[in-house]
Amino acid sequence: MNNLDLSVPVLSRGKHRSPRKGACFMEFASYLAGEPWSDHPSCTHPLLAGVARDVNDCTTDSGRSRLAPLIPSVIGLTPDDPHVVPRVTARCIQHALPVVSQERQYILAVALLVGEKQLALLDGRAPDDIEPASLAVLEAVPSATKWARSFTARSRRATPDFARRTAPRAVSCAVEGISQACVPDPDDRLYHLLLDAIAETKAWVPAPAPAAEPVTREVVRFTV
Repeated sequence: MNNLDLSVPVLSRGKHRSPRKGACFMEFASYLAGEPWSDHPSCTHPLLAGVARDVNDCTTDSGRSRLAPLIPSVIGLTPDDPHVVPRVTARCIQHALPVVSQERQYILAVALLVGEKQLALLDGRAPDDIEPASLAVLEAVPSATKWARSFTARSRRATPDFARRTAPRAVSCAVEGISQACVPDPDDRLYHLLLDAIAETKAWVPAPAPAAEPVTREVVRFTV
């Protein structure tokens, strides 16, 4: 590991046993954070780490080196606010929904609507109150949105575990969909998706507590 040059890390697809076999985005993050070598380090929010792994694996070999400077920015992003998962998921879907295949549009539209309902409940808003960015991409795919609204309205099953199941699957679907989309710049789109996911997660990191002000003691003079 001493021979690992972290100034310009060379990223590769997949999981690696050691730096000698290569490294993915999150494996380098684990190294920089001083954690055991892993693509699931504790230094990064699990969903953001999943976004980073997916983007790393779906970016082409020629475009992957552009991701390396972003590695330090995910270290220490471990907010536990319940907004993080639905908001990061929404950001990823917003990037993907207008360009992915129709089959993926149906899946992502459902996940976006479910996530938006969760956000509305967290914020005390009406369940059908959708944030403007999500509403814009839903309006861009009217057929998928119409089907997704009907599906979510008639489904009587209990809402699945959004954080542990729906969100990671939706993120993977979004990233893979962009990589396979008929667009001229999939690597650039994936780069900006990861940037937005990082920024969204960072926005929910609690502000550091203000430093305690020094205690001043009044000097009392005695006269004899």
